[in-house]
Amino acid sequence: MEMNLGVRSEIRALLDRVTAMVRDEIMPLEAEFHAEVETGDRWAYTPRQAAILEGLKAKAKAAGLWNFWLTDSARGFGLSTVEYAYFAEVMGRTPMAAEVFNCNAPDTGNMEVFERYGTPAMKERWLAPLLSGEIRSAYLMTEPDVASSDATNIAMSCEGSGDQYVLNGEKWWATGAGDPRCQVYIVMVRTGGGDLPKHQRHSMIVVPADTPGITKLRPMQVYGQDDAPHGHLHFRFCDVRVPIENVLLGEGRGFEIAQGRLGPGRIHHCMRAIGQAEVALEMMCRRSLSREAFGKKLAQLGANYDIIAECRMEIEQARLLCLKAAWMMDQGDARAAAPWISQIKVVAPRMALRVIDEAVQMFGAQGISQDLPLAAMWTHVRTLRLADGPDAVHRRQVARAELRTYTQERL
Repeated sequence: MEMNLGVRSEIRALLDRVTAMVRDEIMPLEAEFHAEVETGDRWAYTPRQAAILEGLKAKAKAAGLWNFWLTDSARGFGLSTVEYAYFAEVMGRTPMAAEVFNCNAPDTGNMEVFERYGTPAMKERWLAPLLSGEIRSAYLMTEPDVASSDATNIAMSCEGSGDQYVLNGEKWWATGAGDPRCQVYIVMVRTGGGDLPKHQRHSMIVVPADTPGITKLRPMQVYGQDDAPHGHLHFRFCDVRVPIENVLLGEGRGFEIAQGRLGPGRIHHCMRAIGQAEVALEMMCRRSLSREAFGKKLAQLGANYDIIAECRMEIEQARLLCLKAAWMMDQGDARAAAPWISQIKVVAPRMALRVIDEAVQMFGAQGISQDLPLAAMWTHVRTLRLADGPDAVHRRQVARAELRTYTQERL
């Protein structure tokens, strides 16, 4: 079968418009937007922040540059996963871009869940305002007291009580839950006992953020940064009651939903990481040609030629692997695509970390300071090596798929 990793001409024109808006309108405002976090309440948007963000979103929506992530829906642009990957890379060049185009995690994954599996009432109450960028959402899966890299360990209890479910337990690393606009959570819970197959013991349930019994314990810090006002929160649920109709698809189908949600999202994350690597390489090159030491341009010192060349080659290799994974997803067989997605989940963040670190080295002490975005980029990409599954878990999946070719034994 022919493998097309490009984009159609009409989609290329759309991508060029997004690229121009990212470069000319979003990136120039990023520093001012993030500086506002240090003024007033860290967990609320200042008037200036709101004006910047909502102004850019309104401009993007008016231009029709909105909801590109809807790759398998009549609501979107009809992009393939491969085509959307190019958009994700462009939006990854700067932290604010994804939200400007309403393509930001975790909302994209949550919107996919609502669209595919939600009831008409859920679509009206939650999907519609998410699609229009009016509210935010969070996805609550990881727990502090179990090894959540094996999601069958998820232990938050969810017990039926008449026409309600009662939830008890803790969740943490709920990305986006600190945002004051976050109004709904999709929560992975345990509904079945040990008598059921391990992948039929869990369910996903929709929980409004203002439901009584939910306590925000603390914002989690990433290398000392709390990512306010977006945040990654630690929650406690104490006798939290939600209607029984809030369960998605029915009891025991949580893993089925999770695989449909996480596969495309991992591709999006990896392509955004490639966008960050491109920015870091650009910064490195400009620095190496504009700065002198020991009577020479930095580019001419040490192994800097080799370093720049290796960074370019590694970016290109990672991009091609991401596009191959996206193409596999477009073939409609999520199981066949899974090992490829696991490969990029290891390769792309690891590559981006190396490139960003080399850029930091080229800038010296300034590279780790607040004067440049490199330190924040590094911490974000380092986190990505844990988000949606740590490297070791994905390598295990790749190895199992590889060995399956040579043995019929269950590995």
